Amino acid sequence: MYRPAARIFVLALAALMAAPLCAQDHPRTDAIPPIGSITPVEIPSPEQVFAIPPAMRAMLQAQVMDRSSSREQRLQALVEMIFGRQGLDLQYDANATYTVGEVWQQRRANCLAFTLMFVALAREAGIQARVQEVGQVVSWYQDQDAGVVYSVGHVNAGVEIAGRYATVDLDRNVLYDRHGPQPVSRARALAHFYNNRGAERMADGDLVGARAFFDAAVVQDRAFPSVWNNLGVLDNREGNTDAARQALDRALRLDGRHDAALTNASALYRRLGLDAQAKALERRLKSVQREDPFAQYMLGTQAEQAGRLAEAIRHYRQAVRLYDTAHQFHFGLARVYFLSGQLERADRELTRAQLLGGAPEQARYQAKLDSLARWRAQQQARR
Repeated sequence: MYRPAARIFVLALAALMAAPLCAQDHPRTDAIPPIGSITPVEIPSPEQVFAIPPAMRAMLQAQVMDRSSSREQRLQALVEMIFGRQGLDLQYDANATYTVGEVWQQRRANCLAFTLMFVALAREAGIQARVQEVGQVVSWYQDQDAGVVYSVGHVNAGVEIAGRYATVDLDRNVLYDRHGPQPVSRARALAHFYNNRGAERMADGDLVGARAFFDAAVVQDRAFPSVWNNLGVLDNREGNTDAARQALDRALRLDGRHDAALTNASALYRRLGLDAQAKALERRLKSVQREDPFAQYMLGTQAEQAGRLAEAIRHYRQAVRLYDTAHQFHFGLARVYFLSGQLERADRELTRAQLLGGAPEQARYQAKLDSLARWRAQQQARR
């Protein structure tokens, strides 16, 4: 699954961002859809975003609140209600940035919509819950060898149980950065919502609608760098390079390590002939990437897919040095060691990945180890 909670657009091809996540804003040759095909801008109020429909509240009462007064039991019942066939039977949809009421109607949600809904329902049921933000994540989907996505924004829910907070995340295959989930205000949560809606409008060519939602996000939280990045992309698409530059500069003042804003601003400066400024931002981006294990992992993945194994090994090893406890990084390093014929090193990294992965990954990594052992035995038998 997974589109980022903070959807981010980039002006030029970003070396470390996967296409499924971040739209690429190349020079536009396609026509913007005619006005008649654009959905009118209807921006839900903050109250409408979190409002629980009466029928949904009745289901919550019957399936959660009437079953127990214990917070722990209510939490378990809430999860069953959301995913069970007798309840919401919720399905994942990467593009479903919905209000709570729309989730009820459509029975679909992405990570952001799920989090907003879960927190609203949990609080209604007397469970202490909060929206949490993660600065960076890597997610794996289906085939973990290839289906990898890197994002600079994600949200999930935190729930209080016996005085301690636990995390509820719709994406079970996500690796958080070292800071982990951090609680955010209602205003920041709403800024994520409006920013996502704006990004969806911009992807569809509805620039008027996109701006309306981005402006709504800014009203909620002017210190949200991702929305300023997206406004910079929008201004650029509309040909207003001065406004684009101001928006991107503001994003970088808020977060000088914001990958997409660094990429976008450097590309814009190049186009404006401001080569010195562009080079300075490119150097900063490379510096950020060198110290970012997620960026190093994604660079390694790209090199591996292109067959540049020595380069992939270099990036994966750097990712491991920066974040040694990520079993996925050791697994990536094991793959390229195996492909380059360094079997002992591949065996060592696979074993490390298995130890770090814990019970959920034991079987999968054991299968990889067994496959490697069989391959080595076959090679020895041919000699």
